[in-house]
Order: sequence, then structure tokens, then C-alpha cells
Amino acid sequence: MSFDTLPNIPFVYNREGIDDKTLLMLYKSMLKPRLIEEKMLILLRQGKISKWFSGIGQEAISIAVAAVLDREEYILPMHRNLGIFTSREIPLYRLFSQWQGKANGFTKGRDRSFHFGTQEFNIVGMISHLGPQFGVADGIALGNLLKGNKQVCAVFTGEGGTSEGDIHEALNVASVWDLPVLFCIENNGYGLSTPTSEQYRCKDLADRAIGYGMESHVLEGNNILEVYTALKEITESMRQNPRPVLIEFKTFRMRGHEEASGTKYVPQELLDVWSMKDPLENYAVFLKSIDLLSEELEISLKESIIAEINEHLDLAFNEELIQSDESKELNDVYKEHVFQEVKANDESKELRLIDAISEGLKQSMERHDNLVIMGQDIAEYGGVFKITEGFVDLFGRERVRNTPICESAIVSAAMGLSINGFKAVVEMQFADFVTSGFNPIVNYLAKSYYRWAQEADVVVRMPCGAGVGAGPFHSQTNEAWFTHTPGLKVVYPSSPEDAKGLLASAIEDPNPVLFFEHKALYRSIRGEVPTEYYTIPLGKAHLLKEGSAVTIITYGAGVHWALAHVEEHSISADIIDLRTLLPLDTETIYASVRKTGKALILQEDSLMGGIASDISALITENCFTFLDAPVRRVASLETPIPFAAALERQYLPQKRFAIVLDELLAF
Repeated sequence: MSFDTLPNIPFVYNREGIDDKTLLMLYKSMLKPRLIEEKMLILLRQGKISKWFSGIGQEAISIAVAAVLDREEYILPMHRNLGIFTSREIPLYRLFSQWQGKANGFTKGRDRSFHFGTQEFNIVGMISHLGPQFGVADGIALGNLLKGNKQVCAVFTGEGGTSEGDIHEALNVASVWDLPVLFCIENNGYGLSTPTSEQYRCKDLADRAIGYGMESHVLEGNNILEVYTALKEITESMRQNPRPVLIEFKTFRMRGHEEASGTKYVPQELLDVWSMKDPLENYAVFLKSIDLLSEELEISLKESIIAEINEHLDLAFNEELIQSDESKELNDVYKEHVFQEVKANDESKELRLIDAISEGLKQSMERHDNLVIMGQDIAEYGGVFKITEGFVDLFGRERVRNTPICESAIVSAAMGLSINGFKAVVEMQFADFVTSGFNPIVNYLAKSYYRWAQEADVVVRMPCGAGVGAGPFHSQTNEAWFTHTPGLKVVYPSSPEDAKGLLASAIEDPNPVLFFEHKALYRSIRGEVPTEYYTIPLGKAHLLKEGSAVTIITYGAGVHWALAHVEEHSISADIIDLRTLLPLDTETIYASVRKTGKALILQEDSLMGGIASDISALITENCFTFLDAPVRRVASLETPIPFAAALERQYLPQKRFAIVLDELLAF
């Protein structure tokens, strides 16, 4: 019997190879999120929940994806993928608590709706900046390849999200690296209110895969059997032959982007057409036509699910509201990390700063077999500064990975590696280029542990600094962009010994670390460095020189400027090398300032908004009665960094440092 001619069914339902149990499972799986949504819309009108993003009419996609993936395979869903969460059998009261901002949710009230992940159910939730999600899926899939577990992962976005650059970067990386990612685009007609005609010009978004050398398919997203059958075959093939596949699901968003948006901008005739393609109602008619779904069974299933919903809603509504606790909030910004000191051995050798960093990275690779390093030209070429030269021979191309020029996707991939149990080091070719990866650093890496207790075990290496005639785009020392971001740690060594030990500690630490390396110091600074692996605690400054007249607080190249000037002019000064900017060692700063009564903060970065301003404020607030003079700050000019040698010398603060220091001493 052919079912494509059944009245009121706009789809061809082909059940070949699908048993009765699976047919019914797919129906029940779609019914559950539909009934939950209908209840949520009532609660929204009653003011009992604050916001709702409806996926009514799109259930077939989520249910089919969840059905073809194994329980341990990761899924990265979006707002309209409630069926992913219910298919993974997350207890409903936990979802309801999440939506109400209560403790039994997944984010302790710190984030809303579907902005959460859970390792327990192998789900990685979205962030509002949609694009990084694809890059995170790349990292998870890379971890699967390195483990050799023959797993795939699936990631979702809407057609609107495909215009973001992060999406294109991630698709390209997945193709180049043959990553087993199922990229799912729910083409639902509108990005909030913007129709597809104003979003892209290609006929099908799946056509974009051609440019990436990637397999793609267009599926009728409201036909559960078409989606399930196609995806089952595709994912089984991907496990045996790892590769990315792009799927465009043709569907429609029957309600507003979120309920407050409404659908007034959608022509009524378009809504009418798509209402006839309802995936649940049409599938129910089909199941009844083959005597698999009776009226009695349908009523029984609905009653059972509604009873479960109401029971779990009662649990969530009766749960106490979260009480604010400042210490808990502050303690959950970073994953707790108990520093394990590895003492330096007695044998040492003289190394340049660049060699110490290379040796520290190499010894960390030996120590952590789950450590992967990624960056532009870092494999056979060894990176533009040759820090990873020879690493491919030692550790192989699987762990020492050249990347395309796509900072955002690679930072996101590092996050995915962390989710999948790896450590990652990302080399920015120059710290300036981090702007192209800024979003995933400050919005994904920095916030994940606070939001859903997922560490970002990632170090981003940042070759930085002026003094080498590299001009405005290769010379910035941009640490202040990140010291402003809770959840990140910022390290900035000035000596070979510190660089090696601090890099080891940064890699040990499960929290995201920005590790700044001054290019002008790479080959100009030498020092004795222990030969074996050792660690230095983050957040502990180094009192390099002791005196009584003034406290000079600095880091990076400023350390060497200060030391040279103080020694040349026989000034009695405490010189503090901060080494770590976040967390900041205020104890060492305060102790010194209370002793000397005068403080000067020297930074290479320009003055406005730099960390010197914060340190000055902290000293004033905590050491005011000990001060014999105003706290002084010295920094580079408020200009971009120029190329010509004379202009660059004028830009940098050495001469102004000498003048201000003399003024402070004479005060």
C-alpha cells in the first residue's frame, strides 16, 4: 500500500527497514516536547516563566538526530531543540528548574533557557553568540578522532547563524581535518524577523558545502521518517569513514523567534502552508493508517506524558528560590585548582627566553599525552618564531596541528577538546590577531565554568610587544583586554626561568590562560634555566630587587627597563615583577608600598584602561595612609604603535619612566 496518497498527508512516509517499535518510539519522542511546549506557553501567559523559544513544528529534526546518535556521542543543540534534551532523558524537573533559574537546573540560576551543557547527558549548550558552537563541535570531533572511538557529534544552528564568520571557519576546519561532525542547519524561514531572501542568495544553504569540499544533503525537516532514515545511514557511514557532513533541514518556525516577538511579519498564507506540514500531526495520521496508533493509545500516551509534566512542574515550582551567596559566586568563576609544585632540579643551562618557552612546551607535551597544540604554521615550519620546531618529529601531526587562518574556530575547537577530555595550547601567530578570536575567549572559555561547571583547559600563547619595528598590527601588548574578564587567567613572564615554569603551570591549570610572550625579549634575554620540568605558581609576583626609596611595579619588558635604570643610577628600590596579572598578587604589592611609601607602575601598554590604573586604585584604597607621594603610572603613548624606529622609541615609555621616577623620588 502506498501512503503518499493518504488524505491530508503532504509527505511520502517510507518505513522500509524500520520496525514497529521504532516507529512508535519516534512518535512518542516527538509528542513529549510538543506537550511540554504547549504547557510552557500556558505558563508564559500566566507569568510563571519569563521567556520561551518555541520549536513547535520542528520536532522531527531534533528527535531524529537524537535517535541516530549513541548516548555517549555529544550533541550541541540550540533554542528550538527541546527534543534533544527529552530524548536524552534528562529528568523534566531539572529542565523546569533550569528555566526558572533554580538550583536543580544546570547553571545555578546563572543562565537561562537552553544556555547550558551537561557532561552527564553529553549535551553542550549554546551561547547567544551562535557561531562558536560549530567550532566547539570541531574540537569535540577532533578529540574523538584522537581517541579512535569512532564517534560522531552533531551541532545545530539556524539559517540565520550561517551568516556568521565563525560558522564558515568551523566548516572549513572540519573539512580540512576530516572531522566527523554532523552540521545541522534548521532552515526555518526567518532569522528573528529577517526572511531568508535577505540573508543569503544561494538556492540551498547545503550548496555552500561544495566550496568546502564537504558532503551535504537537503532533507524535508518535517518528515520524521525521511530525516531518521537518511541520518541513520549518514552517521553510520561517518563512524566508519570519518568526515563532516552538512545537512540542511527545510522546516519553518511556526511561532516567533521568542514569544514576545510574535509572527506579524509572516504572511498568513505562508503560516497556513506550513501548518499543513506539522510533523507530529501528519505522522500520527500515518501511524493510524497502518494500525500502529489507535485513538486509545494516543490518549493514553498523552495522559501519561501530561501527568509526568505536571508532577515534575510541581517539583520545580516547590523548589526554593536560589539565595544569593557572594562567596559561592566568586568561588565558581574558576575551577578549583590545587597547585602541585614540581621543584626545579639543580642542573641548569643558559637559555634565551624563546628557548625556555620551547623547552617548557616540549616537556609539557611529554608529561601530558592528552595535550594538543594548534596554530598557524606550527608543524614542520615550527611557527614564525620557531618555538615548535622539531615538535612534529617528537609528537606527530595529530598533536602538533597546523591550522587554517581562522583564530575564532581554533579557539572554539580548543574548547571542544577540553570538553572531550583534552588539554589544548593555541598559538596566536601574533597577539594582535587575537581580535579575530576574541568572542570565544571572552564569551565561551571565560564563562563556561561559571555557567555550567565545564572547565576550559586551554592556554592561548600570545607573542606580543613593541621594540622590533613591527608596526601597528604586530606589536600590541593587549593584556588589559583580558584582565577585565572574570574567568580568564593572564600570565606575562619576563625571564627565561619564569617563562618555562609559568608555562608548565598554565598548562596544568584547568582554567583558560592567556600567556603573553614579549617578542623583543625572545632572543635578547638570557638566563639560567633548570633543565627538567618544574612549575611556578600562578598569582605570585617576584620581588626582584629590594630597596627603601620607592616601589616599582611592572612586568614583561618593563622589568628590564626598570632594572637597568635603577642599577645604572644606584636607586634604592623594590622592583616587583608581577609575572601574573590575573590573579594579581596584591599582598606583595601592598607589603612593598607600605614599606617604601611611594609607588610607580610601569607598563608598555598605553595608559587609559590599562592594568596600571587598577593597581594604582588598589594601592590608593588599601595603602593610602602609608603613602608619602601620589601613586604614579607610566605607559606608552596614546597612539597605535608606529613602525619607524624613531617613532617607536618615542612611543615606548622608557624616557618618561626616568622622568617620572625622578619626580617621585624628589616629592
